[in-house]
Amino acid sequence: MAGLVVVLTGLAGCMGAGTLSELGHPPRMTRTADPTMAPDYRPVTMPTPPLQAPPTEVGSLWRPGSRAFFKDQRAAQAGDLLTVKIQVADTANVTNNTTASGSGAEAFGIPSFFGFKGRFISHLTSADALQTNSSSSNNGAGTIRRIDTVTLTLAGVITQVLPNGNFVVVARQEVRVNGELRQIMVSGVVRPQDISEDNIVTHDRIAEARISYGGRGQLSQYQQPRYGQKVLDSVLPF
Repeated sequence: MAGLVVVLTGLAGCMGAGTLSELGHPPRMTRTADPTMAPDYRPVTMPTPPLQAPPTEVGSLWRPGSRAFFKDQRAAQAGDLLTVKIQVADTANVTNNTTASGSGAEAFGIPSFFGFKGRFISHLTSADALQTNSSSSNNGAGTIRRIDTVTLTLAGVITQVLPNGNFVVVARQEVRVNGELRQIMVSGVVRPQDISEDNIVTHDRIAEARISYGGRGQLSQYQQPRYGQKVLDSVLPF
C-alpha cells in the first residue's frame, strides 16, 4: 500500500508540476517565436510531380512563374502572413438496429440396436430416442448524434514552400482572460490558387488540416478529473 501511495504521489507530482508552478499566477502565455523552432515541429513532405523549368520567351512582359502583371500582394513565400477562416458546422446522425433469432430441433431413435432394441439408449437417456433443441436471439440498437460548430478567424504564417508550389501554413493564437488561457492552432497545406485576393484562405481549402481549440487554467482544471482518478481509471480492471 505504501508503494502504491509513493507511485501515485510521484505521478501526481510529475503531471501537476506545471500547475503547481502557476499557483497564485495566471497561466503563462507562450512567447512569440518561429513555429519551425518548436520541439514538436517536423517538416512536411508531400508527393509532388517532377520539377520543370518554366518556358522563357524573348521580349515577353511576363516574368516566368508570375500570376499577375502587377505585384501580387498575397502570401507567396516562407514568412509571409495570411488570414485563416474556419467555419465548421457539421451534423451527423447514425441509427443502427439489428435483430436476429433462430431455433432448431432434432429427434432420432434407434428401435433395435444389435438386438438391444431400445434398452441401450433408454439406459443412457431414460428414453427410446435422442432429442435435441436449441434457440438463440440477439437484439442490438445504436444511435450516434454529433453536432460540431466552430467559427474562428486568425492569422497564420507560411513555414514551407513545397517543391510543387504548395504552402505549409501554421496559425497559432493565445487569449488569456481572467486566469483562463485559450489556445488555438491550425496547420495544413494550401494551394496558392486557393488564397483569395484579400489574402484569406478558408478551412475547406486546407489539406491535411489540423484544428485545435483548447486551453488551460482554473476552469479547465475543474472540467477534468483529478490525476489520481485518471491513474486509477487506467489501472483498475473494474
